[in-house]
Amino acid sequence: MPTRTLTLYIDYKSPYAYLAKDLAYRLEQDTGVAIDWLPYVLDIPAYLGSAKVDANGRVLEQERNAHQWRRVKYSYMDVRREANRLGLTIRGTRKIWDSSLAGIGLLYAKRHDVLRAYNDEVFERFWKHDLDIEQPAALADILQRAGADGAGFEAFLQGEGRTALKAVQDEAEAKGVFGVPSFLLPDGDLYWGREHLPRLREMLAVA
Repeated sequence: MPTRTLTLYIDYKSPYAYLAKDLAYRLEQDTGVAIDWLPYVLDIPAYLGSAKVDANGRVLEQERNAHQWRRVKYSYMDVRREANRLGLTIRGTRKIWDSSLAGIGLLYAKRHDVLRAYNDEVFERFWKHDLDIEQPAALADILQRAGADGAGFEAFLQGEGRTALKAVQDEAEAKGVFGVPSFLLPDGDLYWGREHLPRLREMLAVA
């Protein structure tokens, strides 16, 4: 019997993707489905505006209206409630991060069979404000500790990695992906958000 597959799109700067991570691991373990983790880099300013705050939460720069601020504040209140329940730390970010390098790191980690170790450390440290995901050296160090060739990451980043990330992004959007976490079944059925995991679990259990 062929292995069942499920594609999961994530972005390391999304707290909702972080909250879905361990749930996805458990889904994989409990159902036998093979999850193909792929990066989808969110364009947050396109729908939530942009802002930059200091360590005390004071707004330094902003291009965000009152409605967008309310949505952002609610989102962090929502994810912190769930994070507290799960024993995770999620601190509000101080700017809109470019997570494309971390996404390329995900692709590199998959090629070296160290996805889970990379995934866990990047998510945890980023949301504790202990990792700059815009620094290639920091990501290479994580890859090295995970068991990959950290020294080769720079070449991958400057060459094939960016092309591969764009191809993944373009394919995701062609299939209807617009946010994370997004779960895509082989038949093209798309589910956005971790709240659909119980339904996916039911479907996979009877497949």
